[in-house]
Order: sequence, then C-alpha cells, then structure tokens
Amino acid sequence: MTGTIKTLIDKGFGFITREGETKDLFFHSKELVGVSFDELRVGDKVSFEVIESEKGPAATGVSRA
Repeated sequence: MTGTIKTLIDKGFGFITREGETKDLFFHSKELVGVSFDELRVGDKVSFEVIESEKGPAATGVSRA
C-alpha cells in the first residue's frame, strides 16, 4: 500500500494517511526500512504493509515510495 506521512511524534511514532482510506494508520520507528525516523518529514510518500496489532491496524515495512 502507499500513503503520506501525516504526523510525526518525537517519541518515535507517527501516522500515515492511506490512499483511498479515511482512517489514518499508526506506525512505529522500529517498522521503518531503509530510512531513519529523523529523515522522515510530514508529506513524504511511503509504501508499507498493514498488520493487525493489539490496538488495531498498523503499518509495517514502512519505506519511502
């Protein structure tokens, strides 16, 4: 899937706006691939997979698109 970084929280997580979806998707910095959390900016395009976590859907394998 693809989306756009909507929010970055200094504690190492953020939210992605998914294309074609209304609900934003949580991601944690440990799920980043090929990019560090400090390199990401709001508005960056990313690709990812969706998994079901304890707290609902989340992104894994997040990388720049």
